[in-house]
Amino acid sequence: MLQSDAPGLDRTLRRVRRRRLNARLAVAALAAAGVITVTSTARSLTNGDPAPACVLAVLDGSRSVNLAEYRGQVVYLDFWASWCGPCRESFPFMNELQRELAGKGLQILAVSVDKTAEDARRFLARYPAQFTVALDAAAACPTAFQLQGMPSSYIIDQSGTIRAVHAGFRNRDRAEIRQQLLDVLRWASR
Repeated sequence: MLQSDAPGLDRTLRRVRRRRLNARLAVAALAAAGVITVTSTARSLTNGDPAPACVLAVLDGSRSVNLAEYRGQVVYLDFWASWCGPCRESFPFMNELQRELAGKGLQILAVSVDKTAEDARRFLARYPAQFTVALDAAAACPTAFQLQGMPSSYIIDQSGTIRAVHAGFRNRDRAEIRQQLLDVLRWASR
């Protein structure tokens, strides 16, 4: 390792440790709220894992969405809730991504883990979505994806493989997420 790499590596390690701690705290909060169930054998899904099966009702009740239907496309899958502070920042960002990358093959699916559709609708009245929004009050999909924080997002390639996982959302994550999506979209277009 070059000497000049050490400070950057230290910052990265600190950031990773901080994210892991935040993720553990978020999971504990979600478990306490009954949104997810944590088992001692749960392992976080990560880069290279296949995306689990997930079938959801679109929030407006017009249809259901099956994640498997998105095979052949790049998907940005986001789990959120009306009580989630960082979700207020992630929704405008996802709208930007929708405007910029939908024409390149990106599909955005945001899954509310709220207990009622009304809670999700109140949130969306303040933070509208220009992408598909579904509701999973039973938390079947969040459990299958083994959420590590709220919000949690997954970049899934055209073969249904997870290429990136983000627990939580901070404005400083925007560039990294956008670049990861561009990389996967570029790879998918080969």
